[in-house]
Amino acid sequence: MYKYGQYCPVAMATEILGDRWTLLIVRDLLSGARHFNDLERGLPGISRGLLSSRLSRLENVGVLEKHSHGRGRKTEYLLTTAGEELYDVINSLTVWGARWAFGEPSEEQLDPILLLWWMRDRVRRDQLPQDRIVIQFDFLHKKKETYWLVLTREDVSVCLTYPGYSVDVLVTTPISTFFQLWMGHISYREAVDTYDVQIEAIPALARDFPKWFAWSLAAPAVRAARLEAEKRNS
Repeated sequence: MYKYGQYCPVAMATEILGDRWTLLIVRDLLSGARHFNDLERGLPGISRGLLSSRLSRLENVGVLEKHSHGRGRKTEYLLTTAGEELYDVINSLTVWGARWAFGEPSEEQLDPILLLWWMRDRVRRDQLPQDRIVIQFDFLHKKKETYWLVLTREDVSVCLTYPGYSVDVLVTTPISTFFQLWMGHISYREAVDTYDVQIEAIPALARDFPKWFAWSLAAPAVRAARLEAEKRNS
């Protein structure tokens, strides 16, 4: 942790939040992550030791509380009032980033497993059919990578190997295109009509597929920034 040595609220807040990964940890806690493994999956590139250190630091300064529910139970990380009030900070960064720092994804940002973990956390379970739904994603980039989401109203699983169930929906898409769809940079209709996202399923499931996801929390800000840019350039 870097100390600025300034009696200033911005400096003192930055001492808490300015370390690498810290704001992304807060982002994911605000998005509903509660457990260490869920946080780790949403932050590829962070070591377990560094994640543990950052969580301890946030606990020590009163941004989160750690709760254990008996022997052998998972530890939960819950934001305090101070942590919840960081929602406006994260939202402001989202809006600013969407307006001034967001374009097409770069090569190192195209992580399909991270994308599926984000999708897992944003499934609208109340919109799912009663029966289990298996979605196969064929992500196209330098080579085809195939993964699965298994969706029920009780649970959603990311599968890196074939889950053993028949596939109900097959999504074939360039990985960069689906990232842009997820983030709101393009619309679902644009993705299907213009950007070669193919959805293969019986008509009812193909129609309902986009309703099963709430899409990214950043999507409204990204859409607004795109409309603003289009107006400036028109």
